[in-house]
Formats: sequence, C-alpha cells, structure tokens
Amino acid sequence: MAHDYEASKPIYIQIMEKVFQQIIRGEINPGDKLPSVREMAVQSGVNPNTIQRSYAEMERMGIVETKRGQGTFVINRESIVEELRDSMQTEVIGQFVRSMEELGYTKQQIIKGLQQYLKESDRT
Repeated sequence: MAHDYEASKPIYIQIMEKVFQQIIRGEINPGDKLPSVREMAVQSGVNPNTIQRSYAEMERMGIVETKRGQGTFVINRESIVEELRDSMQTEVIGQFVRSMEELGYTKQQIIKGLQQYLKESDRT
C-alpha cells in the first residue's frame, strides 16, 4: 500500500478505502484473510493502533469479521463486492458533484460537461 495519505481525511479511513478498492478490484475476495494488524501496519507505514481502528470500523460496518486466534477475514458473502462497488461509486460521484457545485456549476452544466468529457475520452 502507498504511504502517501491525504491530510484532509483520517488515515484509518484512507486505509479502509484502500481495502475496499482491493475488494472491488478482486485483489481480495470474500472469505479472504486480511494481513495481521502488525503486518498491515508495516505495509502501510502507520501505527498498529491505526490499523486496529480500521479493522474495527470495517467489522462494525459488516465488511470483515474477526475470528479469535485466526485473524480478520472479509465477510464470505458475494454480495459484499457489489455493495462496496455501489457505495464507493455514490461517494465518488457525490464528491465530484459537490466540487463542481462549489465552483458554481449547475446540475445541467455538470451533466453536459461529463457527457462531453466521456464522448471525447471515447475517441482517445
């Protein structure tokens, strides 16, 4: 995992988002074991308490489960991938729309600009 973290967002949330992205991309599958807290802390370059907080929050959300003495595992439910995909999509689109509205664009201008962008990206 990268060691570059945004100052505007807590690190534990950024770590959760990276795990979510890996699940969505199929790099981590339902039922897979996540690295131990210590291992993930070393990989991420953060304090183990930060990883523990990420794992605890993901468990609270129903994304992972901790099996005593075995480790932390992604919930073994195929629908979890689709749920994460939908959730991340909504979050990214929401951030984009809020940013555009802060710049003064109307919803119609945002849609038109996005359609134009997608049309031009199809040509490249």
